[in-house]
Amino acid sequence: MSETVYLSLGSNLGDREANLAGAITVLGTYSEIQDVQSASFYETKPLYNLDQPDFLNTVVKCHTGFNPFKMLDAVINIEILLGRSKKHEKNQPRIIDIDILCHGDAIIETEELTIPHPGILTRLFVLVPFTELDPDYILPLWGKSISEMLIYCPDQSVINKHLIQTSA
Repeated sequence: MSETVYLSLGSNLGDREANLAGAITVLGTYSEIQDVQSASFYETKPLYNLDQPDFLNTVVKCHTGFNPFKMLDAVINIEILLGRSKKHEKNQPRIIDIDILCHGDAIIETEELTIPHPGILTRLFVLVPFTELDPDYILPLWGKSISEMLIYCPDQSVINKHLIQTSA
């Protein structure tokens, strides 16, 4: 059985565009992950630790036969493949950060995984690209659409659509 999964991707070290694009590409190499779609990339300031470079963020939608914990394993493997340390501190600069936002209608709260991701409701850098992909998606647990949650988001950050540089 295939589930729809939404992932948040962020990068603020190195070639941020290449880091996000690389993660999206690697996602598509798993036979258990299909129909990988990405929202636009967005420039954002860091939220908690302000003494670090700006982020490039996006949200990805895909379908998978993986259960939520196998999906978490895949996400961690992609992060490590792209150069993220296995041991990393929260809110520090990173080459790549991938969070599972939603996995079908799963509601999970364990030490290693919480779905839906609790940060969805308070982060414009998640809600804006998520709305671009699927504005009418109803969030499990909260019963509200992504576009409704965007209206009530308390985050006042400025996020700007990132224009991808192309060579002439």
